[in-house]
Amino acid sequence: MASISAAVIDLKRLELLADSDSPVHVIDARAKVLVTFVFIVAVVSHNSYELARLLPFFIFPTVMIALAGLPMLYLARKIALISTFALMVGIFNPVFDRTILYQIGQWGISGGWISLLSLLIRSMLTVGAAFILVGTTGFTAVCQALERLGMPQLFAIQLLFLHRYIFVLADETGRSSRARELRSCGRKGLGVASFGSLVGHLLLRTWQKAERIHIAMLARGFVGRFHAHRQSSFGKAELYFLLGWSSLFIVLRTFDVTGTLGTLITGIFK
Repeated sequence: MASISAAVIDLKRLELLADSDSPVHVIDARAKVLVTFVFIVAVVSHNSYELARLLPFFIFPTVMIALAGLPMLYLARKIALISTFALMVGIFNPVFDRTILYQIGQWGISGGWISLLSLLIRSMLTVGAAFILVGTTGFTAVCQALERLGMPQLFAIQLLFLHRYIFVLADETGRSSRARELRSCGRKGLGVASFGSLVGHLLLRTWQKAERIHIAMLARGFVGRFHAHRQSSFGKAELYFLLGWSSLFIVLRTFDVTGTLGTLITGIFK
C-alpha cells in the first residue's frame, strides 16, 4: 500500500513542477508542443545503426532542464524506468543480427548491439522530451494546446480524462490495498483467491467515483471545455523558440555533425 501511495505522489510531482515561473515555463504551450514534436520526429527518423548522430540531440533536454530548473535525478529515474520497456523490445537484437560492423582490436561489435544501443538512446531522448514537456507545461495545458493546434476537442478531452482517471484508479487501489492488509491480520494477504474480487471491486469503485466526479463537473457548469492554470499567447518569444530549436533539429538530422567534428579534430592532431 505504501508503495502505491508513493507512486501516486511521485506521479503528481511531475504536474507540480509545471507551476514554476522559469523562462521555459512561461512560453506558450503550443510552441513547446510543436518543438517537442519536431524533436521526436528528428530522433526516431534515424537509422537503427546510427548511434553517434544521436548524441548531439542531448543538447535539447540538457538545456531545457537547466533553464526550467527541473530535478535531473527525478527525471532520470523516470526515464530509466520507461527505458526498460525499450530494452525488452530490443534485447534479442544481438542474437538475430550478428553482422560485425566495427572491429576494436580482437573484439567485434555486431549490428545487433549497435541497434540495441540506438533504440535505448532514442527511447531516452523521446521519453525525456515528453517528461520535460509535461514538467514545464502541465498535462492540462498540453491538451489545451493540442486542441488549439487542430486536434478534435473530443480527443483532447478524452486524453485529459484518461490522465485524470489514472490518479482516481491509483487512489482507489491504495484504499483497497490498505483494506486488504487490515483484513489479513498481520499476514501477507488473504491468498491469491482474494485478488480476483479485489480487482473486480476496484473497477466498480473507480467507475462509481468517476460517475460522481462527472456529475460534480456538470453541476459546476462543465460544457466540454477545460482551462489551463497558465494562460499565454503566441508571440515573438514563442516564434523564436520554435524556429531556433526546429532549425537546430533539422540541421542535426540532415548533416553528420559528429562525423564532421571528428574529422576536424583528427586533422588538427595529425
